[in-house]
Amino acid sequence: MNPPASAHRPFAARSLDWLRENLFSTPANALITLITLALLLWAGSSFVSWAVLHAVWGRADVATCNALFGQGACWAVIADKWRHMLFGIYPQGEQWRSALAVVIFCAIIVLSAMRAFWHVWRLLALWLSGSLLCAWLLAGGFALTPVPTALWGGLPITLMLAVFGTLFAFPLGILLALGRRSALPIVRAASIVYIELVRGVPLITVLFMASIMFALFLPEGVSFDKLLRAQVAIVLFNAAYIAEIVRAGLQALPRGQYEAADALGLGYWQTQLLVILPQALKITIPAQVNSFIDNFKDTSLVIIVSIFDFLYAVRQAVISDLDWRHYFVEGYLFAMAVYWLFCYAMSHYSQWLEKHLSRDHRL
Repeated sequence: MNPPASAHRPFAARSLDWLRENLFSTPANALITLITLALLLWAGSSFVSWAVLHAVWGRADVATCNALFGQGACWAVIADKWRHMLFGIYPQGEQWRSALAVVIFCAIIVLSAMRAFWHVWRLLALWLSGSLLCAWLLAGGFALTPVPTALWGGLPITLMLAVFGTLFAFPLGILLALGRRSALPIVRAASIVYIELVRGVPLITVLFMASIMFALFLPEGVSFDKLLRAQVAIVLFNAAYIAEIVRAGLQALPRGQYEAADALGLGYWQTQLLVILPQALKITIPAQVNSFIDNFKDTSLVIIVSIFDFLYAVRQAVISDLDWRHYFVEGYLFAMAVYWLFCYAMSHYSQWLEKHLSRDHRL
């Protein structure tokens, strides 16, 4: 098959045709394009001038930043407060443990994303050993100084709540999705009530109930760690949303897939595990990643129950210091960059995963 004639035209000519068709097709579109470009150029040049050209870089005292206040960014606040921003109120002399835990946690995630580790026992061994090692580093004991969970904070808390909040919520969400489509009335009703009840309230409410109201129903002298209660609340909350995403994938499959499994003599769980769920989960990859990203960002809400996540640690590192508090914008930009880095990595990996699995919309 011969390529179209337009493919033989020079790149510059094809680019001009694209601009003419998409941006300057009518006088109104041309005017909107020019106004948008002018606004972007003005905003971009102002930001570059503030954030790069007239900024204070590296370590510098607050007097240097004050001399250029309003003219350029003071990135020196990041150089001065980065440890507090990343690790919160964790004891400063032991913060190497928090840093190592973050590195191990990120390494576990990266290895889990590699096809070589896509085996149940390999993943189980990787996550079990890595999680125990991170817990030992953060909590201490066995030759390390004990650090209570009340002193944990910063990026390790955000990663732990987000990753485990998704890791444990995913299988629970699959079971809820299957339960909602179950032929057993009691199972179906219980799944529907749970999903709709949890999805009908904000995460702040669930965190408040788990961290404060739940303790009121416990016998006197019995209590659970505040961080554990928040983690369980996030798991239960995310499971309801994952259940609806998986249910959408299950409904998208044609009835012929179930009939083919029945013709092969497969039981219910064999049908679900070998035929239905692999296809349904591939279909819902974009929606699942969107849920994971939301979960990662929603961890900032745990401050409502006095757990110091990464965003709050950044805020406190700057606001609590009277000398640097005027440069909170730079602190928030630093937090934004860290959040964007993790969210972009998840989004980019989902695109690779879709392509790698050769997902086809034509069922």
